Amino acid sequence: MNKYNEIKNLFELANNKYLIEQKNLIQSGVSERTLCGQLMLYLNEVKKTTQYKQYFVDVEYNRNVNGRLKTIKDGEGEIITINCDLILHSRGENLAQDNLIALEMKKSNGSRSEKEKDRERLKALTRQSFDNIWSSDGKSLPEHVCRYILGVYYEINISRMVAKVEYYQDGKLLHNYIKTI
Repeated sequence: MNKYNEIKNLFELANNKYLIEQKNLIQSGVSERTLCGQLMLYLNEVKKTTQYKQYFVDVEYNRNVNGRLKTIKDGEGEIITINCDLILHSRGENLAQDNLIALEMKKSNGSRSEKEKDRERLKALTRQSFDNIWSSDGKSLPEHVCRYILGVYYEINISRMVAKVEYYQDGKLLHNYIKTI
């Protein structure tokens, strides 16, 4: 099984358990941050049984390196700071593969423009490079965040009790589906 499928399966195991066990919390209409915090607990539990147990699951994380916040380059090449809703990463400890999952969560009643910004962010985060600007030599962390194996756009529709899930890899949308909560 390739790394993308391993990471996707890890996410799906955690997500399935999360949706079953946190149905009442989701239905209550709490904030995205609260929902991400709960999903973080499930990802943390599932990853402990895998080869990725040394990785960390963080909510609203932005690595500060030498006094500078980590950034990405958007589709126009502009440098913007990055702060994902939820990530699975090594916190810079594994230079060969620091970043595994970047997840952006929205409620279905959020603005269309904010949803599109999240999708564009996931495309940038899952790219391997951007015009050879991002290094990934395994010896040092790149200047701009990239190389997430899996990007997940996660949209919760409380009134319909469904979650829309989109998977991104290498800067592209690969797969999407609707999951009943």
